Amino acid sequence: MNAVTDVKGWCPGILRPMASGDGLIVRVRPRCGAFSLETATALADLAERLGNGHIDLTRRANLQIRGLTEDRLTELQIELAKLGLLDHDAETEAVRNVMVAPLAGLDPAQPFDVRPIALAIDDALTSDKRLHALPGKFGLLVDGGGAVSIASERADICLAAVGETLAFGLDTAKGTEWLGTLPPTRAAEAAIAAAHAFLAVATRGRMRGLSEAAFAQVQAAVDLSPLTRLPAAGGRRLGLMGSAVGIAAPFGRLEAGQLRQVVKLAAEAGAADLRLSPWRAVYFSVREEAGVFLLEEARDAGLIVEENDPVLQVEACPGAPDCKSSSVDARGDARRLATIAAVRGWQGSIHVSGCAKGCARSLPSELVLAGKAGAYRLIRNATTRGPVERVISVEEFETLFGERRND
Repeated sequence: MNAVTDVKGWCPGILRPMASGDGLIVRVRPRCGAFSLETATALADLAERLGNGHIDLTRRANLQIRGLTEDRLTELQIELAKLGLLDHDAETEAVRNVMVAPLAGLDPAQPFDVRPIALAIDDALTSDKRLHALPGKFGLLVDGGGAVSIASERADICLAAVGETLAFGLDTAKGTEWLGTLPPTRAAEAAIAAAHAFLAVATRGRMRGLSEAAFAQVQAAVDLSPLTRLPAAGGRRLGLMGSAVGIAAPFGRLEAGQLRQVVKLAAEAGAADLRLSPWRAVYFSVREEAGVFLLEEARDAGLIVEENDPVLQVEACPGAPDCKSSSVDARGDARRLATIAAVRGWQGSIHVSGCAKGCARSLPSELVLAGKAGAYRLIRNATTRGPVERVISVEEFETLFGERRND
């Protein structure tokens, strides 16, 4: 269980942590997108006892424990192994990038449960050592439709329920291209065939970077029926949704005590597990009579249960002092910016990044602030690497929007 701590450019793992400003970061990948309530409680306890108590929910529906030191890393790995969360080696761990719809198997509106498909893909990624050559950020997506769909999220290989079949898609520079359909019984096999086909034409990069000829080769590896309709776009939903609930963490940050509170609420609601999502929110099943009180307790714990919360309009990385690359308090400044944006009636997307890497969001935003030397580079309608309009200080945030809205 030797640690490798300097892996910039890769996603961290349990066996391959990443160094940051507040210590080592360890990413825990749930199997099939869920942690049992007992496991979630154990993770909160480990984050508090061995780390600094900060827990991040990631855009890839994983969980990160922060603030670890080298001398505590082995103990953490041993404890995570007891929980069944430790892979055989760092290569196996790195390739298990499978996002699963958070209400899979819970939402009665879904035509079928896609979790067996996700588990079969996970098993293949683990057992087939040829697939360990896939790039570290190469990802797959399995969506069941229904109230909370992830079909509009980016992944290299996508499967999404459409009626009694699954739509099959590959990522392109313009987003997912849905290519056809196939029955659920062949879905996992098709996804793995596409992954092998990718490795036959590329050794690094992502599906979206393939040439037309290479993309066609990957597409030819999968036998598909014609596409009759596109998957529903879906997206994040919070609060009560019939038999389930969604709760978001501000900027994806949970403290250990907050995670324990979420577990307590889930247990009181009769849930068996916590489901992670690419929106830095968790979901769990709930009895209808427990709903109202549950939302109130979640709010009291500093969590988000309403889609109109202004904080949700802003994507922000941890920033300083958590990240060595940052010279600004990205999340603290993002809170201030969210309040100003709400007062001014701003409806666009906002990205506040501690540096030019843009770890919190890879897609363009209407307003981007990228930290540099204690100030921010202002960028519009681009990513953090777009053209800089000017450099501004925190005190100039008020100038970014129109006149104060009079409600």
